[in-house]
Amino acid sequence: MSSRMPSATVNGIPLGLEGVSPTTNALDWLRSRGLTGAKEGCAEGECGACAVLVARPGRSGDSTTEWTAVNSCLMPAASLDGQEVVTVEGLGSPDDLHPVQRELAVRGGSQCGFCTPGFVCSLAAEFYRADRADAGCDAHALSGNLCRCTGYRPIQDAADALGMPSGDDPLGRRREAPAPGAVPTRLVGAAGTYARAADLTDACTLLAEHPEAVLVAGSTDWGVEVNLRAARSAFVIGIDRVPELRDLDEDGDAITIGAGLTLSEIERRLGGRVPLLAELLPQFASRLIRNGATLGGNLATASPIGDAAPVLLALEAEVILTSSSGERTLPISEFFTGYRQTVRRADELIRAVRIPLPLSPISAFHKIAKRRFDDISGVAIAFALDVRDGTVARARIGLGGVAATPLRALATERSLEGHAWSESTVEAAAEVLRGEGTPIDDLRASAAYRRAMLGTSLLRLHAEQGHPGRTEGARA
Repeated sequence: MSSRMPSATVNGIPLGLEGVSPTTNALDWLRSRGLTGAKEGCAEGECGACAVLVARPGRSGDSTTEWTAVNSCLMPAASLDGQEVVTVEGLGSPDDLHPVQRELAVRGGSQCGFCTPGFVCSLAAEFYRADRADAGCDAHALSGNLCRCTGYRPIQDAADALGMPSGDDPLGRRREAPAPGAVPTRLVGAAGTYARAADLTDACTLLAEHPEAVLVAGSTDWGVEVNLRAARSAFVIGIDRVPELRDLDEDGDAITIGAGLTLSEIERRLGGRVPLLAELLPQFASRLIRNGATLGGNLATASPIGDAAPVLLALEAEVILTSSSGERTLPISEFFTGYRQTVRRADELIRAVRIPLPLSPISAFHKIAKRRFDDISGVAIAFALDVRDGTVARARIGLGGVAATPLRALATERSLEGHAWSESTVEAAAEVLRGEGTPIDDLRASAAYRRAMLGTSLLRLHAEQGHPGRTEGARA
């Protein structure tokens, strides 16, 4: 490692990161430097009061910058080494309000004010989005920000009233230059060490030397563990900017998605080419979370209620694991071994997820939760079916929230394959689906409700899809 002093550029000013612990989050570090606009509301990325902007590679590649809103309460402060951050204080002042701040003020979008800085930063990211002039305001841009005062209408009015950045807007002009690259980082403190890997080889070497280390990309799970459950690790390896984990490749046989790409990046780079993922991603937490969360991290946590696993099970995806001793690929159906347990060895990391082609022509993702967006699933069901001439030629069904691990509904798949895609077949298969897994009663749903939703989900799929795959003669 070089003797370079670790620092981050915040509102245009370099601030040193010396002495920062691996478990010090960016919010606490910013507030310790007097930047108290961002607030801690929930400490788990649910409220958005802590939102700040970070400079990330733009949508057109590394030649431009995108101002991206993230939850500063979750990300390690050490991960900001070499990066650029803008807080609400850096957007405007009382005498020179930023356009977002001005619109929120004049339209009554700020009342008690606690949540307002977070709304300002999320809206500022939307304000500077390169394609907003063509696509309009993204309704999901504020999905991770909560307010208990305004009823949201004034805030939405402010979002809808925003114009485009002026030609002399400094943050607007900043987008035309490349985002800062990742720099190898090692911060050693009394509570432990944070090391950002320079590349995949470096990450594997660090992991081989420190098999007890925690791997951190978006930190949307680890950050919660640190904040709410006082989780600690003597060694943390940052893999959020490892180049080899950020590829997305497509050939005639498969789409390979790097485990270090954020969900927002996956969503826009795929552009709907995998309809099942396109249906999942808008329902995955909030935009603030998706701007940090990764597919690799979601799988590595092995949560039985993680939304990505059922979709990848239905897609028959493969997980590519890498270590200093080599690489191996296995079906995702063999990845989970128990509650929050996987086959991943201590010296391995997830490099990528491989989705085989062609895709099944019928697909759907049903997330059963108490809220439509930004909620944890009670049950999650993913379908991928191929119906030919009115007969189910192939069925793959992934389930979450009904067992200690995500699982395939194998019995239901067998009850569908080779049978007519008809109401009677589906009703019989729905009864089989109600018996899959071992659902339990908890705060999100009862076991009986979960079973009922499994069956209803298949009936809903059939009702929505009609009769695909029939020949013209059969229709006549």
